[in-house]
Amino acid sequence: MDRTTCLIAGGGPAGIMLGLLLARGGIAVTVLEKHADFLRDFRGDTVHAATVQLLDELGLGNAFRTLPQTRLQNFQLPQPDGQILLLGDFSRLKPPYDYVAMIPQWDFLDFLVGAAKLEPSFSIRMNTQVTGLSFDGERVSGVQWRDRSGAEGEIVADLVVACDGRHSIVRDAAGFVPRDFKVPLDTWWFRLPRYPDEMGDVATLTPQFGDRELMLTFTRESFYQVAYFAEKGADSRLRAEGIERFRQRITTMRPDFADRLDTLQSMDDLHMLDVRLNRLNTWHRPGLLCIGDAAHAMSPAGGVGINLAIQDAVATATRLAEPLRKGNVTEADLAAVQELRWMPTVLIQQMQRILHRLIFVPAFEGKRVGPPKLAVTLLRAIPAISGLTARFAAFGPRPEHAPDFARRPQTVAAPETKTGAEAPV
Repeated sequence: MDRTTCLIAGGGPAGIMLGLLLARGGIAVTVLEKHADFLRDFRGDTVHAATVQLLDELGLGNAFRTLPQTRLQNFQLPQPDGQILLLGDFSRLKPPYDYVAMIPQWDFLDFLVGAAKLEPSFSIRMNTQVTGLSFDGERVSGVQWRDRSGAEGEIVADLVVACDGRHSIVRDAAGFVPRDFKVPLDTWWFRLPRYPDEMGDVATLTPQFGDRELMLTFTRESFYQVAYFAEKGADSRLRAEGIERFRQRITTMRPDFADRLDTLQSMDDLHMLDVRLNRLNTWHRPGLLCIGDAAHAMSPAGGVGINLAIQDAVATATRLAEPLRKGNVTEADLAAVQELRWMPTVLIQQMQRILHRLIFVPAFEGKRVGPPKLAVTLLRAIPAISGLTARFAAFGPRPEHAPDFARRPQTVAAPETKTGAEAPV
């Protein structure tokens, strides 16, 4: 039987960031990740300004900027009359936090793990899945695990933190049941090639509205990443229609993609995301804390899931580092973390629900294409609103900052940067 101070279930953005921060505080931390690596498509790839600022505080910002990535600096929406509606103007924000970085999540996680492994108290076990919880009376005292070889074991810990996502095994083992909110959409992700004459530096997000359907195209370094949105529960219908009918749907919204849709050989080339929006009323019990998607699954609307999870991790490390050092984490300590992160979570989820009602539901019902006329009028009449929306998207409500014990000088010099261009959304 092994022992650690903090056992983190799940090596996603919340789990790895929490492990890095606690290890910098000298706390023994073990992360268990069920996969052999982080190479999985269509996970969240947006790193917002609040996270970039956090990396600067940790002394990792300049090194992060050297990683291959593209930058979004303005969110725009083409209008039916040919005009461009500026939804978020990041140029109104103070540099260097005037953009959203788009980087494959596996590169981001590998980067964070590399930094964490410099700390002697950090340990990560790949190919190792948490299968259940251990208890000492009513208190969670550790986890059971199983690795890919079939070996099993137990790790005792002063605190277990569930960072194992929206289908959290740890949360279920603790008997927690999240409150679900009605969601009108599911998402199907796929990639399409970019041709050499389409290459460029600028990352763009371009929406298209079809007949009771929507599509969002992300222009990436060498390919297009596409999200197709349809009403909740449409997966069986779409698969029954087959890949040829799906190609026709995409061609209708993006005729310029017609010459490359043959790269979609079957419906198996689409990655379907069962969109959920939920949260736990209580994130903790003695010896256990849930954060990130394990505590609150987010809609893809706004692309804020990664950043909200990382903010949870920062608040957790800041509030619990000292109790963990003393070996005395109380329920009051765990409740304090939830209290810190409750307002941002509820506010963002409420805004996502509003976006569902104002954008997705009317589109799926064939009642309206694009945002409400009042919103369009206000954005055109008061350009400063685009700065407020950009700030909310970049930092969110009440962003967290690195605790003093985790801060370090920059590890590399600041790289040269290019001025970004406007990006439609």
